[in-house]
Amino acid sequence: MAKLRNTLSPQIKTLSVFFSLLAATFPSLSSATSATDAFVYGGCSQQKYSPASAYESNLNSLLTSLVNSATYSSYNNFTIMGSSSSDTARGLFQCRGDLSMPDCATCVARAVSQVSPLCPSTCGGALQLSGCYIKYDNITFLGQEDKTVVLKKCGPSEGYNTDGIGRRDAVLTGLLNGGGYFRAGGSGDVQGMGQCVGDLTVSECQDCLGTAIGRLKSDCGTAVFGDMFLAKCYARYSTDGGQYNAKSHKYKTNYGGERTFAIIIGLLAAVVLLIIFLLFLRGVCSRGGK
Repeated sequence: MAKLRNTLSPQIKTLSVFFSLLAATFPSLSSATSATDAFVYGGCSQQKYSPASAYESNLNSLLTSLVNSATYSSYNNFTIMGSSSSDTARGLFQCRGDLSMPDCATCVARAVSQVSPLCPSTCGGALQLSGCYIKYDNITFLGQEDKTVVLKKCGPSEGYNTDGIGRRDAVLTGLLNGGGYFRAGGSGDVQGMGQCVGDLTVSECQDCLGTAIGRLKSDCGTAVFGDMFLAKCYARYSTDGGQYNAKSHKYKTNYGGERTFAIIIGLLAAVVLLIIFLLFLRGVCSRGGK
């Protein structure tokens, strides 16, 4: 194996490094494929912190606390105090209510590992995977209700089907009346799910879910599936003809940033193919000149 590595050209070595950096920068391409690890949305604040700053140290402590706490709890929040408000790191994690503790811990650890390349050196970041959610910032957000629409996704329409719409609405009504922070139910081929972040009060949770469910009905109409993620809660439904789609798509965060991961991934793939093609041409020209 040593001889094989020594015969690699500098161009191939460079390409190998490029692939390594690509995998490290976008881990969701290779690893976020399970039912709990699938990427849903993410966002970052505009404010950045300086390397080796007090806030970076406090943020690292906060993220470690999130990962450790997820081994025995499905929700928790932490505040790592700094000498000033801007140096204070605040954060939380929330696992989907039907996850086991091992799956919760694995999901939160995965989310923490992915948020750093997603939000390099930013004071605030949020990442929603299919099975868990994490958020951190140096501004106060814990215990504050926020019904900002973070992500809306509606599937293709199945046309106006009175029975199908009736079952969908019945499931969503059941979620609204279900009580608790995590709610799930179904009727026939329709399944629904809703959850609030644990820092809301019971009445705030009910209000948030009411808004999310109302937006699902009005915005997604006759779609075979729908996702409505607000900043502090979400509601989703799916039929046998559709499914929760957590792959790359446009998202808008409450930080005001709008990105399209599908476009980014496509551009990166095009760059990789171009590099391979140029290396191939160079090899052909080199052999032809000898």
